[in-house]
Amino acid sequence: MLFFRFHNSVNLKICATQLRQFLNTRKQNMCEDGMAKTRVLFCGPHFPASHNYTKEYLQSYPLIQVDDLPFDSIPDLIGNYDICVVKSMRLNSDVVARATRMKLIMQYGVGLEGIDIDAATNHGIKVARIPSGKTGNAASCAEMAIYFMLGLLRKHNEMQIAVKQKKVGEPIGSTLFGKTVFILGFGNIGIELAKRLRPFGVKILATKRNWASNTSNRFNSTVPASQNGTYENLVDEKGCHEDIYEFAKKSDIVVCCLTMNSETAGIVNKDFISSMRKGGLLVNIARGGLLDYKAVCDGLESGHLGGLGIDVAWTEPFDPNDPILRFPNVLLTPHVAGVTESSYRSMAKVVGDVALQLHMGKPLTGIEYAN
Repeated sequence: MLFFRFHNSVNLKICATQLRQFLNTRKQNMCEDGMAKTRVLFCGPHFPASHNYTKEYLQSYPLIQVDDLPFDSIPDLIGNYDICVVKSMRLNSDVVARATRMKLIMQYGVGLEGIDIDAATNHGIKVARIPSGKTGNAASCAEMAIYFMLGLLRKHNEMQIAVKQKKVGEPIGSTLFGKTVFILGFGNIGIELAKRLRPFGVKILATKRNWASNTSNRFNSTVPASQNGTYENLVDEKGCHEDIYEFAKKSDIVVCCLTMNSETAGIVNKDFISSMRKGGLLVNIARGGLLDYKAVCDGLESGHLGGLGIDVAWTEPFDPNDPILRFPNVLLTPHVAGVTESSYRSMAKVVGDVALQLHMGKPLTGIEYAN
């Protein structure tokens, strides 16, 4: 009998603990007026301005809770959230299956290659990106591309060495004026880049899989349309995917602005780099996986590739001791092309507005669905 009572006492303690945990969770999920909160999850510590600006935008709305969690805790806690902003996390089918409360998975930007979209679709979860043309993200990335071009042409790393060695009047650099620039992937970023390159007096080549999709409705907000509604005035020579090697042969600088997917992964490979002019420059502001690492290293080692400017790497964060960084004609930045106050506050507003719309049961605006 005593044992029976002790056993029940233990069970009561366990039940009381579970009840407290349940009530605490329920309290966290409820507002003061008893309404259930809408909870937004930002994955991982990278790109901190994304969740900080979103929290700031929503600080007057206690009905929306914004959390940023470390990567290793997300699989166990993702089931508590309505919206997930993945940032640089890979959301595979196993993690998606745990998101039992999830209504929307989105990216703080455009790249969705880290999300298992099929798995999300199977679980009734929508997947969306924030179009870059409406937030200033495309403009920010375009400016970074020009930063790389000028830095490589004027030999930024060598100039720093010259300063330390108290040299004056060297190294000798090159001008952007008179160069031929190949924009590989003429989407929103490519268009913004072409607009900014025009005053430099360059020749612009660009490829796009389907030029017919460049309608006036899509680009009215950022680029003055020509009479027929396209933007041929920005590009001296247009091509499709089949023309990329030919365009690489004609160019002094190649800027990779492609979306990352199964068709574009590793597209800048040995054959592509070999087709470039000797001494040509390569800039990548899109995704690291678009470039074949070995091909790039070999091109730098042989001197065929005249310089590399990348804001995105093959693994992130990138190893600061990676052999590719020993070359003086390599510039690397920590995935900050789109990380400007202007673009990040604009995207924070989109995420915040979507959370408010979801909470109130309204249609979600300002995003582009992928499923």
